[in-house]
Amino acid sequence: MHPTKPHLLYVATNDYIYKTRDTGKTWTNVSKGMTHSRVISLAVDPLLPANVYAGTKGDAIFKSFNGGHQWISQRKGLEGVTITSVVHEIKFVPGSSQHILAATSMGVFETENAGKTWAKRMDGMIEVLMVVTIDVDPNQPQTLYAGTSGGVYRSFDGAKNWTKVNNGLVPPEVLKASRALSVVKIKIDPHALHTVYTATLKGLYKTTNDGESWQRIGETLPDQFFSDLILDPMTPGVVYVASRAGVHISRDGGQTWNAINEGLTNLNIRALVISPMDPSTLYVGTNRAGLFRTNNGGRLWEPVPLTLAPRST
Repeated sequence: MHPTKPHLLYVATNDYIYKTRDTGKTWTNVSKGMTHSRVISLAVDPLLPANVYAGTKGDAIFKSFNGGHQWISQRKGLEGVTITSVVHEIKFVPGSSQHILAATSMGVFETENAGKTWAKRMDGMIEVLMVVTIDVDPNQPQTLYAGTSGGVYRSFDGAKNWTKVNNGLVPPEVLKASRALSVVKIKIDPHALHTVYTATLKGLYKTTNDGESWQRIGETLPDQFFSDLILDPMTPGVVYVASRAGVHISRDGGQTWNAINEGLTNLNIRALVISPMDPSTLYVGTNRAGLFRTNNGGRLWEPVPLTLAPRST
């Protein structure tokens, strides 16, 4: 979503990137300059929103300087991120348009010049290749967490060095297996110091001590195979998770949960996003049923068809 204009939204599908300027009434294909590689991740510059980044499967990262109208490849330093590799997540360091991190299947990469050049940042990530998710602490931007094929890692020095923090996530004998954690999303709580949430394909976890120990939460949820996790940017303790059982919300930091699926015609959720301007507005991307929106915090969802805008003559 656009950081300040709720009516403006980008969505990546299996085929193209689409953009709406009217809250989803009509959409425009904004893929000029992109290759046919599937787009896996999108990020809009929170300070200069005309800058949009797209992470792909097999063709590294593309950037648009004009809101998606034209894309250019920005892969210098990412030459190894090709063929079968995936850019899973693109994350801006708070307060900067130049400083960006990317979680890829070839590791963590960093740019400090808005994508012109990238450098690998894997010191301390022992026996790790795939990085699926990354987050930056909005209150302490030198603090980062990454979900990898070898578990969860933490950095206190802006990705220069990483430390494994897996205590309580999985038993040690299971952790030895490749991709044992299958971490899909890490979110640092902006309202509570030292608190981080982790969604995996085998359950939800929470730490309140910078990852030194993790506690399992959400064990009553009907599906433990999670696809996404987001936090309310304004209200402390509000957590949303997505799975094959739809969307669930907790209003007490993960202690209790409620389903919020009224109106969804497909509960297999792939992506979940919350409006930075109005947290009662959320969108979900489903597996084969398209896009849905709620304007009341999930009490009711409505479909948002990808109706193409008429071509201008």
